[in-house]
Amino acid sequence: MGQTIGEILPFAIGIAISPMPIIAIILMLITPKARSNGLAFLVGWVLGLLVIGAILLVVAATAGLSDSSGGSTTTAVIRLLLGLLLLFAAARQWRSRPAAGETAPMPKWMRALDGFTTPKSFGLAFLLSGINPKNLMLNVGAMATIAGAGLSGGQQAVTLLVFACIASLTIAAPVGVYLTMGDRAGEILGGWKAWLATNNTAVMAVLFVVFGFVLIGQGISGLSS
Repeated sequence: MGQTIGEILPFAIGIAISPMPIIAIILMLITPKARSNGLAFLVGWVLGLLVIGAILLVVAATAGLSDSSGGSTTTAVIRLLLGLLLLFAAARQWRSRPAAGETAPMPKWMRALDGFTTPKSFGLAFLLSGINPKNLMLNVGAMATIAGAGLSGGQQAVTLLVFACIASLTIAAPVGVYLTMGDRAGEILGGWKAWLATNNTAVMAVLFVVFGFVLIGQGISGLSS
């Protein structure tokens, strides 16, 4: 199980490094409903990863991915395809980057965060963590790895939980700052938001390239072994 956790670690880190959700949670933490909305967002994020991950594991078991006879080859193909998709996404991100000195425009839904209720905050986080295309691709890669590792049901559940916790660290961090730093929290979170807003596109492009090549390398290695 330890080896499997090590193999899915890059996928979890890839999900954790998601500038837009981090900006969203920071914006929520400077609204009048900061505590309730922030905690709801964090819970929704974790549950989104767990629910979608569990569904993917069930699908993998149904498809026979956990069988040693064909699981390794199928997992390698999945990794290879996901790597190619991430490289394509990296090229799109890089072409859409703002000019020097400009800030990439924020999604329209971010402008409405001030009026979000607790259920809306939960639902948004669930969608961003579980259904967001980039996160979904990385989740598929992680669950394919878990399914093909020959783990028991209990070990798969523990590995999925570790995966979700690691992938949620960057969402939990702003909430932790808000709850523990008092008056300094606004300044700290504001600095994080400004940096992420300026460098969002570049961060995502680099992230896609790195993980794209990692997955392609793993896929080729799996097919040639």
